[in-house]
Amino acid sequence: MSEGSKKLKELREKLDSELAFDIGERQKELFELRFKSSAEGLGNPSRISELRREIARMKTILTERQRSIRGAASRN
Repeated sequence: MSEGSKKLKELREKLDSELAFDIGERQKELFELRFKSSAEGLGNPSRISELRREIARMKTILTERQRSIRGAASRN
């Protein structure tokens, strides 16, 4: 099993509230990185792309659950 599919499996096992919390945390980190990059530059600029993708994955899982896509039921 590849690294990406392991992460996706872990995300799918989380509750909706945990995903929502994680999205908020990633968005805060993304904001701070963007602010820092404009002020002084980053040591790892690819982290911004990674965070954007992580946020998108989590939002996709929540949307799938809300719409009952792929047999995903809401996990409260």
